[in-house]
Amino acid sequence: MVFKRRDRRPLWKVVAEFLYPRGGWVRAFEYVKHRVRRLPDTPEKIARGIWAGVFTTFTPFFGLHFIIAFIIAKIMRGNILAALLATFFGNPLTYVPIAAVSLQTGHLLLGRRPHGPVETSLGEKFAGAWADLWHNVMAIFTPDRADWHGLRLFYDEVFFPFMVGGIIPGIIAGSIAYYLSVPLIRAYQNRRKKALRAKLGQLVRGTENPADDGPGSG
Repeated sequence: MVFKRRDRRPLWKVVAEFLYPRGGWVRAFEYVKHRVRRLPDTPEKIARGIWAGVFTTFTPFFGLHFIIAFIIAKIMRGNILAALLATFFGNPLTYVPIAAVSLQTGHLLLGRRPHGPVETSLGEKFAGAWADLWHNVMAIFTPDRADWHGLRLFYDEVFFPFMVGGIIPGIIAGSIAYYLSVPLIRAYQNRRKKALRAKLGQLVRGTENPADDGPGSG
């Protein structure tokens, strides 16, 4: 195939580059910021897309963030590509604080108290849910009985509180990103327009005043 990688990367390298991309997270962030600023759309529409992407990172639907950001941006009439790029707000460096804030808020709104530190509880519940899921899949082919206790615990103490609690901080973070993005994108677009007009003016002046080196000059 034409677009198939010639050097197949081992799994550990794929995971390592996901946790720490080539060039570091600063370079990756600069790349995303550069792409967002150069999108051919109004500042408000791009910012609405950014709002959708940032808000989506506060939902527990990991693996579906692109789809959710796309849907929200479509409803808000925001820039779709900006929404997809803005999901970069959720990355291995921010997932833990996002989850902690969302879970704490969710337990508070639901009138519950999390069992132990949120970070520890989150890791334990994820491990329990995956263990249950793997065991239940294998139980189809073995005499073992399926046990959904870990998944029920995960839903009650992690997924549902995360889903409820992520709404408020997601709206706050998305709104901050929106109101910061609009003036920055507008200023960048205005500077770019001025630079393009200046270049166009130089080209026009160059065609109107050709060098006096033709016949009859002097």
